[in-house]
Amino acid sequence: MGFYTERILPRLVDAGCGTAAVEPLRRRTCAGLHGEVLELGFGSGLNVPFYPPAVTRVRAVDPSDLAWRLASTRVAASPIPVERGGRDGQSLPFADGTFDTALSTWTLCTIPDPAAALRELRRVLTPGGTLHFVEHGLALEEAVRTWQRRLEPLQKRVCGGCHLTREPLRLIREAGFTVTSVERFYEEGVPRPFGADSLGVATAR
Repeated sequence: MGFYTERILPRLVDAGCGTAAVEPLRRRTCAGLHGEVLELGFGSGLNVPFYPPAVTRVRAVDPSDLAWRLASTRVAASPIPVERGGRDGQSLPFADGTFDTALSTWTLCTIPDPAAALRELRRVLTPGGTLHFVEHGLALEEAVRTWQRRLEPLQKRVCGGCHLTREPLRLIREAGFTVTSVERFYEEGVPRPFGADSLGVATAR
């Protein structure tokens, strides 16, 4: 990783993704988490304030050392223990069936191999364990998709490899999950090519 990716981008993501406007989406996505939780793409810990009391411990997976340092205040203030649990979602250092639930918020767009990460996530979940997610990706309307395809090369350069045209629901299903609830919508106040979201829960088969 270069200087921009290591030293600048985590601060931009912390500021840009930590606005009050997205807090209701984070709260909704975290609802229902319980027991041992793995959070994929932990970043600077923006979800920490929204973990429900039924969570007993969180293992945080993220490649950025700076993001983990930025998370320190949130982690210290949390009544729920949060531990760093690895850097690479594509190769998780946990035994099969370790976790009761998992969390991913706007993460699958950036992981180099999201299919591998989701297979690993399914492996470390208990049978019937749930993945709670909100992800942006390919829009429903072709007019918006056209702009996503045009903007994606720039998006990837500026935002650390973030893709606009991935299909999170397809990726989740192909990794061995059953999507049990989902809502698709555009984020309020965000240009449509960047804010075509899917929020839901999927169960590991």
